[in-house]
Amino acid sequence: MLRYVYADNLAQFPKLRDSMFRDRAKQFSDRLGWDVSVDAQGFERDEYDAMNPLYVIWERADGLHGGSMRFLPTTGPTMVKDHFAHLLNGEQFESGLIWECTRFCLAPDAERKVAAALVLGAGELMDRFCLVSYIGVFDPRMERIYRLYGVTPHVVGASGQGADRIALGLWGMKANAFAPTLKRVGVTRQTSGRWFDISFGQTTTQPLAEIA
Repeated sequence: MLRYVYADNLAQFPKLRDSMFRDRAKQFSDRLGWDVSVDAQGFERDEYDAMNPLYVIWERADGLHGGSMRFLPTTGPTMVKDHFAHLLNGEQFESGLIWECTRFCLAPDAERKVAAALVLGAGELMDRFCLVSYIGVFDPRMERIYRLYGVTPHVVGASGQGADRIALGLWGMKANAFAPTLKRVGVTRQTSGRWFDISFGQTTTQPLAEIA
């Protein structure tokens, strides 16, 4: 299932939390060779994890992390402003309705549907919080995923070539992207909405963008 968890509440899910940070280390440090910090526990964390971001996490049946993303409003510090401002081309994106998405991570043994589930979670979050768009930096390996799920971003700026290319994009979840994404995950929109409501302690309500 999908869980939406603010950093301040991760302690309620220690198994899920620990496996998420360890899987991030495996993906970003071990496999991709990024210059990230991994602590003695084998956790990959940075300063933005200390800013109470909202995590969208696929929780497996055994309680372990299957995949996740991290979200922060652009009204505060973000990776884009702090580390990738050269890709902004002079534009400013600071709004409570524009959130930064980072640390798209899949567990080493994640099922194929997990990537789709994370796209679904991002769409659900955008719908329920009435967000306008997400902003984030991506590399070529992510472009195929975005095309596959119909969420190709508008490119604001880019640098580098080939495998070294990085781009800054704005993207959203259009209504017609929900149905095929739900099919890939194998759930209904009602189930997706129920996961969201459970995470925020709400009574289950009808999703804002109803998809049959």
